[in-house]
Amino acid sequence: AMVNLGQELELVAATNTSVLITGDSGTGKELAARTIQILSPRRNKPFVRLNCAAIPRELMESELFGHERGAFTGADKVKQGKFDQADGSTLFLDEIGDMSLKSQAKVLRILQEQKFERVGGNRTIRVDVRILAATNKDLELEIENGNFRADLFYRLNVVPIHVPSLQDRREDIPALVQDFLIQFRSKGLGKKQFAGDALAMLMRHSWPGNVRELRNMVERLVIM
Repeated sequence: AMVNLGQELELVAATNTSVLITGDSGTGKELAARTIQILSPRRNKPFVRLNCAAIPRELMESELFGHERGAFTGADKVKQGKFDQADGSTLFLDEIGDMSLKSQAKVLRILQEQKFERVGGNRTIRVDVRILAATNKDLELEIENGNFRADLFYRLNVVPIHVPSLQDRREDIPALVQDFLIQFRSKGLGKKQFAGDALAMLMRHSWPGNVRELRNMVERLVIM
């Protein structure tokens, strides 16, 4: 499964196409997006990330598009938004299923026209931004429920990429564990290894939290 995923990421990286990355929480959707950026012609530009679930809805447009001085109370200077920061590069919209319909409409316009105005401004700013989006939600179901725009979904879903859950690729667990041990060793947490029976136990676990849960478990065991 991961060999197929790697091939898909490599193929799509060479283009400027929008990509929708799906998968359960903790599977490594952001890592997939970063891999696309690293393999792309935009690799020397910054990778800009926005977690749509972490930003209050009333601040989302300011985060995305920036704002002009005096646009609202507390806006005492011009602020660049994520689209400004990602000009010539890649913007990763994580958990895009949590974005409001109003913000979705503005993102759709940028995808279509590659231009926007800052909050409180009337100057049109043109950008060259590649959009990578990720979600653990079923966006087609969200469309049926009126929570997501169908036109934005089709714009983002040009190339759909699914990151499989860890229980669907348990054969990767030994390699992942070894990689985490090397990472933690470089942080000064000591040189430690898993016994065969302990590793077998990890491979039998269902890992509902996916790779993130496995990494946290390995770190906790190394420390304790």
